[in-house]
Amino acid sequence: MARKTARPGRTLALLFLAIAIMFGGIAFAGTWKPELGLDLRGGTEISMTAENSEGGSVPKESLDEAKSIIDQRVNGSGITGGRVTTEGNDVIKVSIPGTGKVQQETAERVRQTAKLRFRLVACSPQKTCGAADPSGSMVQDPSTGTVPGTSPRAAFGGETASASETASASDKASEKASESADPSASPSAGAKPEKQNENAVVKVDDAVEFMRKPPQEWATAYNSFSCPAPGAEPAEDIPGKPLLTCDEDGVPYLLTPAVIEGTEISEASYGIPQQQANYVVTLDFKSEGNKVFADTTGAIAGTNEQFAIVLDGKVISAPTADSRISGGAQISGDFTQESAAALANNLKYGSLPLDFPEDGIQTRVIGPTLAGNQLTAGLWAGLVGLILVVIFSILYYRAMSIVVIGSLLVAGALTYGMILLLSETAGVTLDLPGVAGLIVGIGITADSFIILYERMRDDMREGRSMRVAVDTAWVRARNTCLASDGVSFLAAFVLYVFATNEVKGFAFMLGLTTIIDVLVFFWFTHPMTKLMAGWGFFNKGHVLSGMDQRAIGTVDAPKGTTLVGGKA
Repeated sequence: MARKTARPGRTLALLFLAIAIMFGGIAFAGTWKPELGLDLRGGTEISMTAENSEGGSVPKESLDEAKSIIDQRVNGSGITGGRVTTEGNDVIKVSIPGTGKVQQETAERVRQTAKLRFRLVACSPQKTCGAADPSGSMVQDPSTGTVPGTSPRAAFGGETASASETASASDKASEKASESADPSASPSAGAKPEKQNENAVVKVDDAVEFMRKPPQEWATAYNSFSCPAPGAEPAEDIPGKPLLTCDEDGVPYLLTPAVIEGTEISEASYGIPQQQANYVVTLDFKSEGNKVFADTTGAIAGTNEQFAIVLDGKVISAPTADSRISGGAQISGDFTQESAAALANNLKYGSLPLDFPEDGIQTRVIGPTLAGNQLTAGLWAGLVGLILVVIFSILYYRAMSIVVIGSLLVAGALTYGMILLLSETAGVTLDLPGVAGLIVGIGITADSFIILYERMRDDMREGRSMRVAVDTAWVRARNTCLASDGVSFLAAFVLYVFATNEVKGFAFMLGLTTIIDVLVFFWFTHPMTKLMAGWGFFNKGHVLSGMDQRAIGTVDAPKGTTLVGGKA
């Protein structure tokens, strides 16, 4: 044990170096104030009025489901301090604290509908249905790697339509297809609109037939179709209808009715696969979705025909497949880390069951829900508690209180630095319950020193010197401290998982201060105490050291017994 703590000075130097590096990063970021919560600072409120895509009033179940999905998007980590509530029968209000970059990204994520659908490509710029992906993006099978089959982009020729004509081209073609539909005709996805539920996906066989033999009305609409200007509203994406749309590069597509809904996705994640350099989004399907995806890729395997991944009415990828793919897929493209993370996050939390028209979304800045003196009162409460702990330590432990005060200062620096870093990188906000959690952390840090000091007193009463007592007491004090902090962390974890959002701030800060207390106890309290044990002022029992005979309760020990400064 002694060999592990033979160089307490080096341990302290490493700790202070880590703190310096942390605050160097904070200085580089230029953030010296944490983001405050809604109750202390206010933030942004987004009011979203829902519409039922099937008409009629908004079902309460759908509104509650949409609220739950948005709440997961806003508070997926549980540390942003956002609040999601319903108002009336069709309004969802989202309150996001702060005005930083992370908060702005969260607000943008809330507005996204994230409706993902899989369709087959009936026509592409090459004017041949099922050509290779003109954008060069691919879908991969995680078990086999990249699926080949891309070709250079071909120039698109055809008549040019105005923005208003483009917006209605899909609807006009759908109306013509409905008018010419004949129940006795051969099965076709586009020839039976009256029997097909427009809000439901079609069978793979029907989509394949549409892809290979698109109705003339849709072919004509595609030839006269041009992509709208950047920033314009995408085409309306109705699952049971074909779709005329474009990708982000302005490449037009005629797509079959959808074969898979985004709700069939069970998990979505992002990352850089091995031996690759670009980010991809990995999708795992539910059992039924996995079967349909396998049937879809099996139907076009080796044909150079494409299927399109459509997000919010826009094509984000149009790959080919050379084999039947089951067990998930990977979406690749020109993803950055931020865009891949945003897409995976939206897909992971599902599509919203309701439509939120742009004109029904209003954003405004809101003030704090609590008066400004509440924060001041909380900070004063923490300061008074800290002063009382310091006064008690000086009166009871005398010069050894240096360790207590130092531990509190180091813990405070680490805690404040971590809050600043987490505010900048993860959107952590500090609300009034979080301030209460930090105040509780003051007592936790002081308790750790008391445990070690009292163990040392017990060993010194048995005749051990301070130098020896530091190491022997450390073994028992360490186990006690870990057990105590383990209970505190477990309590914080349970609160964080099961409590409401208003309590999560307290639980998170309590858990953070508990972890920091363990680090300070191992990296500062123990090595600092061991370093002081080598100083004559302490190991010889000076009256002001806090380690004299009276302080440890051995003033009446028998003559001839070595109590302080001797050997065990």
